[in-house]
Amino acid sequence: MADISTIILAAGAGTRMKSEKSKVIHKLCGKSMIKWVYSQAEKINAKKIITVIGNKREQVIATLGEDKDYAVQEQQLGTGHAVSVALDSIVDGGIVLILCADVPLITSDTLQKAIDFHIKSRCAATVITVDVDDPTGYGRIIRGENGNVLGIVEEKDADDDQREIHEINAGLYCFDVALLRAAISNLKNDNAAGEYYLTDTLAILLENGYCVGAYKKDDACELMGINNLYQLSVAEKIMRTRINTQHMLSGVTIINPENTYIDADVTIGHDTVILPGTMIGEGCVIGSGCVIGPNSNLCSCTIGDDTEINSSTILESKIGNNTHVGPYAYVRPNCIIGDNIKVGDFVEVKNSTVGDGTKISHLTYVGDSDVGGNVNFGCGTVTVNYDSKKKHRTTIKDGAFIGCNTNLVAPVTVGKGAYTAAGSTITEDVPDNALAIARNRQVVKPDWRIKKYGK
Repeated sequence: MADISTIILAAGAGTRMKSEKSKVIHKLCGKSMIKWVYSQAEKINAKKIITVIGNKREQVIATLGEDKDYAVQEQQLGTGHAVSVALDSIVDGGIVLILCADVPLITSDTLQKAIDFHIKSRCAATVITVDVDDPTGYGRIIRGENGNVLGIVEEKDADDDQREIHEINAGLYCFDVALLRAAISNLKNDNAAGEYYLTDTLAILLENGYCVGAYKKDDACELMGINNLYQLSVAEKIMRTRINTQHMLSGVTIINPENTYIDADVTIGHDTVILPGTMIGEGCVIGSGCVIGPNSNLCSCTIGDDTEINSSTILESKIGNNTHVGPYAYVRPNCIIGDNIKVGDFVEVKNSTVGDGTKISHLTYVGDSDVGGNVNFGCGTVTVNYDSKKKHRTTIKDGAFIGCNTNLVAPVTVGKGAYTAAGSTITEDVPDNALAIARNRQVVKPDWRIKKYGK
């Protein structure tokens, strides 16, 4: 088996995106286009992957990672020139796969089949092609009588007859490395754009008696290039369908797939039900037997088994087993919420740990707190964690009972089994099993309204 290297072209300006961001870092289903392409290249076990960068290169490096291999195209002089700056890092004797960072729907299965076709055909180059209803803007495939490729004509250089061809170049190729290197050295830029076309290497190979093949893919969607934000939205819908379908085939119930948004690299256990309007971000891990939604938003979080998240937001936190969150709860980053817990309606938890069996039923804020197990929070409790300069932590030990409308002014500790009376503002530590009352005695003034305002 020949060594396979991959070049990913990501240097273009992408002006049609009308964005300050590099085109290839725009996301679909939570992952940037270039990451989608790079991940597929990794799956075919490429010996080396080189990304060609140029325009807004810092953004691409920040997205893909500094540990990757890059080649810099200082001037955008066409696809042939882009490939040439990467070839210096690839040795002869193998196959090089050329990919575009703005074709994010491509799969490793298609890439592997194209490589297998290339090896079996013994061609110097193989073009990945597809038939499309509207070929406007794409290079047209010119085939000979034996089906081999005679050339690729770009839209701006095509005549009327050639523009009627519907088989187009997807911009993805396999080449023999040594033959590609020789062909690129002979490229010229005598065309309408003044650029060095990678497609012209095919004509050079043909003139020298080599065979050029074409691996034709039957799914045009997979080879869709993204040039503007509308096309990105179309690709997003296709990718979302793929992701949802895979989860359903793995035992997840999705009530309304068209109204459920699951990003890449999400793990969901069997027998979990996802209700409409739910958004699950990249990196989430959800256990088995859960109910998520409706209208819930989960981002970078871990959810245990048999847990319900009802109309709530969970960000960068961990929720245990058999726990109920919501409706309308907000769990902010850096929370660890244990098993058999209730985080009820209009509850906010932030940067806190909550022990097993605790109930935070409604209208409560728990911030910067360490809460033990089997604690009961009365309605309207607030951990007062900010003194205008620093955040402080509250500690509530196992079995404590926090009365309604209690303010716990941090730093403060409520001991094991301790109680706070409703309406108290607690500023000092409460010992184990004690009752803390921090409020004035009620004063009743008879006939106060009549004396003040009259009958």
